[in-house]
Amino acid sequence: MVTIALDAMGGDHAPREIVKGALSAAKEYGFNIILVGDELKVKAELSRHAPHKNLSVVNASQVIEMNESPVAAVKQKKDASVNIAVALVKNGQADAIVSAGNTGALMTAALFGLGRIKGIERPAIATVFPTEQGPVLLLDMGANVDCKAKHLVQFAQMGSVFAEHALHRSNPRVGLLNIGEEPEKGNELTLETYPLLKNSKLNFVGNVESKEILNGKVDVVVCDGFVGNLILKFSENLAGNIVNMLKKELKRNPVTKLGALMLSPALMNLKKMVDYDEYGGAPLLGLAGVCYKAHGRAKAKAIKNALRVAGEAATEKVVDYIKNYGA
Repeated sequence: MVTIALDAMGGDHAPREIVKGALSAAKEYGFNIILVGDELKVKAELSRHAPHKNLSVVNASQVIEMNESPVAAVKQKKDASVNIAVALVKNGQADAIVSAGNTGALMTAALFGLGRIKGIERPAIATVFPTEQGPVLLLDMGANVDCKAKHLVQFAQMGSVFAEHALHRSNPRVGLLNIGEEPEKGNELTLETYPLLKNSKLNFVGNVESKEILNGKVDVVVCDGFVGNLILKFSENLAGNIVNMLKKELKRNPVTKLGALMLSPALMNLKKMVDYDEYGGAPLLGLAGVCYKAHGRAKAKAIKNALRVAGEAATEKVVDYIKNYGA
């Protein structure tokens, strides 16, 4: 049975929503979940619910806040919840870690505690985007704003392995994000990366423009973290705004209200498709352990789903496949 260390103090709604999400995941997926955080606060939240045998608590007396310097905080706050959660994975007491806290602190704690996979110089944050043809994976989404061509190749390799074994995409198609499809287009980074990907054993389909990310042309899209983070932040807000504008228009008069009633099932499906909470969290690939970052605003639903995808990655042994890539 999979055991997941959950940072109970990370995120805007900790520990209440974190605990609720953990309870839902324990009931629905059967995972063992270790809630790491202020024992009194966590147990007080647990007391609001019926007890569950798959939940346990490990005390952590400190919390790393969102506005703290990640490296300094991780070093100074040895008993921080994220540090203790990482230690549980390192010591073999847990198979994965999930946190909605400070992204930099999670990455730093995992780098210090778990280390990088051999051959990977820069761990990357990956994000799953929904499309009509199935999920597409983008990386890096913000861990590395300045990259070299070799780093993008490593991102592509990790993304391909993840897409195959976690997203179940056969022979994943890999694309390099660029301003045009032609090999001679782009900046120095993409121009240098293109031939490296073309000559790799990856199923590289060439450059892809941002408009093609969601059309099913590729399964994995590679870019540096600066570009990736811009895409992520824009798309998160765009999806929510479109749904909200559509709701507003459909309530404008009696006729549109009637149409909204008829369209309700389709609208619910659309909302679910673009709802970030459905995907739960983003994997931090390149670390020597399963590590997932949930959104800082994550509530119970997102935490439950972050635990789900982390548990799936641990079960599928994605980290081992990345370690063995090219061996």
